[in-house]
Amino acid sequence: MPVTLDSLGDLGTLPFDQVIDVRSPAEYAEDHIPGAISLPVLSDAERARVGTIYVQEDRFLARKIGAALVARNAAAHIEGPLADRQGGWRPLVYCWRGGQRSGSFTSILQQIGWRADTIAGGYRSYRRLVVAALYDSPFPCPVLLIDGGTGTAKTRLLAHLRAAGAQVIDLEALAGHRGSLFGLIGTEQPSQKAFESALAMRVAALNPARPVFLEAESARIGGITLPPALAVAMKSAPGIRVDAPMAARVGHILAEYEDMIADPARLDAILERLVRYHGHEQVATWRALAAAGEFASLVEDLIRTHYDPRYRRVSKAEATPLPLPDLSDATLGPAARRLADRHG
Repeated sequence: MPVTLDSLGDLGTLPFDQVIDVRSPAEYAEDHIPGAISLPVLSDAERARVGTIYVQEDRFLARKIGAALVARNAAAHIEGPLADRQGGWRPLVYCWRGGQRSGSFTSILQQIGWRADTIAGGYRSYRRLVVAALYDSPFPCPVLLIDGGTGTAKTRLLAHLRAAGAQVIDLEALAGHRGSLFGLIGTEQPSQKAFESALAMRVAALNPARPVFLEAESARIGGITLPPALAVAMKSAPGIRVDAPMAARVGHILAEYEDMIADPARLDAILERLVRYHGHEQVATWRALAAAGEFASLVEDLIRTHYDPRYRRVSKAEATPLPLPDLSDATLGPAARRLADRHG
């Protein structure tokens, strides 16, 4: 019998060894159940071909061609990625609606002897749970914001809070972006749906009786938009403002943005985007500092001229200050433990 998902928490308790997404690679790339592996029974081109025949020519012909393609691709998966699976292996399979693609593949797996099953309603039923959690329900627990100007090691403080036993969600890590013009982590951000999937699973794991620490963010992190339930909770949440000496902030940024310093073309392209805020003359000065390798001076000037004025306009005036003499792990660790103890 297909497995019905009543909550996102069900995914962690189901008695299956692996979750398999048999949708096309493009569908999987846009979003999938966290932890699911991709074993498409139709490629993107095959799915488009079968769909076109189904709509424009003949439904029976589309099903017949689709069945042959599914069988061929299933054989490749069984002989390839699944070749080492033993007799007691138990997979959970899903497609878009829990229909023909997942049903066909699951039937083949069952004929082999594996205890395979499908998700009722497929990916769509899972996506409805994500939407319900992030769009239709209030955020489940109190929020505490870690605030502070650029370069105050807020993300590292979150990591220390997690190590101290506090509930933490690192939104920038989920969004693949540091939240500024210099912020892309890696080569690209996840899709909005993929971000929401990762976020919803973390929200589902929270203890509602305890607060969760988040880094203060705007409603958008790069190209990702925060879901309304979270955005509303963050807007009214109390803040803890990290304060640190300028030298410590500059040192932190130089360490965290080594990838940027090592890529002059990328750095120059981002500085170009600051012309709209500060004009060509100021940006030319920053470019000269970068070209001369004066990165500490560049970072300090950017903080004083660009980032701190913008931060002062949007920061919470009532945030509780957390003054730190430096931003070393030896300082951040004890500070995080004190915060975790104080806020349960």
